[in-house]
Amino acid sequence: MGCFECCIKCLGGVPYASLVATILCFSGVALFCGCGHVALTGTVSILEQHFSTTASDHALLSEVIQLMQYVIYGIASFFFLYGIILLAEGFYTTSAVKELHGEFKTTACGRCISGMFVFLTYVLGVAWLGVFGFSAVPVFMFYNIWSTCEVIKSFQSNVTVPGDQICVDIRQYGIIPWNAVPGKACGPILENICNTNEFYMSYHLFIVACAGAGATVIALIHFLMILSSNWAYLKDASKMQAYQDIKAKEEQELQDIQSRSKEQLNSYT
Repeated sequence: MGCFECCIKCLGGVPYASLVATILCFSGVALFCGCGHVALTGTVSILEQHFSTTASDHALLSEVIQLMQYVIYGIASFFFLYGIILLAEGFYTTSAVKELHGEFKTTACGRCISGMFVFLTYVLGVAWLGVFGFSAVPVFMFYNIWSTCEVIKSFQSNVTVPGDQICVDIRQYGIIPWNAVPGKACGPILENICNTNEFYMSYHLFIVACAGAGATVIALIHFLMILSSNWAYLKDASKMQAYQDIKAKEEQELQDIQSRSKEQLNSYT
């Protein structure tokens, strides 16, 4: 076999669908974890400086956000390993299908592992749908604040409508208690908050994190289709292997019968 034929054979064994899904999964998880971590830190800073000046009012929120940041570390580590495992499973299944008639034999353990990955990926996909919906909540909150600031800017040219009457009350979202001081921002104060780098960065980072969660959901759906297809291939391969084994055994028995018949015929003659 020449070098070109060897390269073609190697490229034929690459699970391109699993490779694309792995890259998409890594990209989505990286965007969600990285941007989400920085955006949460900026959100705490905005709340402490403008909406809840007393530390005891947002102590619970700070602890929850810190816990979420630790969870983000765990999610990043888990999906890094899980993506590599699914890619390796794709290589295994591709080799099992490509070399069905060779020395490689699929086993019941391999089929059981493939089925387990199908179930686990389905559960993770449903969980990430919830994460995707949850990540849209801060985007909605920041969008409301940003749109209110745009309304204030549009009213600056209209003297009859005072901008001080336009406010955003963070307490209505339930992230800080109702006794938090000041709890809301109005007019020029709210406009200054929207002009800060922390607000600008946190708003856009939450959007990117939400997009990353959506990309992860798409990657898991892609993985689920691949794993289901691979599991079906392995199931068919096992049936084909059993058929070939039975056929080979019957042919061997037939050859033995023919050889014994020839020996008996020779003994008679």
